[in-house]
Amino acid sequence: MSYTLLLGGARSGKSELAVRLAAGAGRVVVVATAEAGDEEMAERIRRHRARRPAGWTTIEEPVELTAALEGVPEDGFVVVDCLTLWVANLLERGCSPAEVEDRSRRAASVAAAHPGGAAVVSNEVGSGIVPINALARTFRDMLGTVNAIWAEHADRTALVVAGRVLLLDDPRSLGP
Repeated sequence: MSYTLLLGGARSGKSELAVRLAAGAGRVVVVATAEAGDEEMAERIRRHRARRPAGWTTIEEPVELTAALEGVPEDGFVVVDCLTLWVANLLERGCSPAEVEDRSRRAASVAAAHPGGAAVVSNEVGSGIVPINALARTFRDMLGTVNAIWAEHADRTALVVAGRVLLLDDPRSLGP
């Protein structure tokens, strides 16, 4: 099997596409990184859960993504939703950019080696304005780096916009 990285803006259809990609798999494990810090986020989590078929397994793991991925059975297709919140959780807990990169490389490597296949969701946040404060700039920069690391390990990377998909070419395919 292979793994697909799905990038895009908020509410672009990334999670819905990840669910569709997983639908053909027999056994599906969702690794959810969100934490319900307030009522609005709790409602978002509820909506995401409601979209998943009842037979799917969910692992809620906001920080230890590598361990969660290592725990997925070999025959299980894994959906990681999402790297955006995972990076925010790591930064919120005081992880340095170097530690976030290291954790990302390890987790992406585990996902790439997973025989059951995977769909990984993340936001593309680098196309907007430069954030006004240092933490927001660090988050934007770290997520861009994390997305590039995961794309490097992915078999396919797609940009999802308004529910439509644009496959992104590997830069190595463009020549020297």
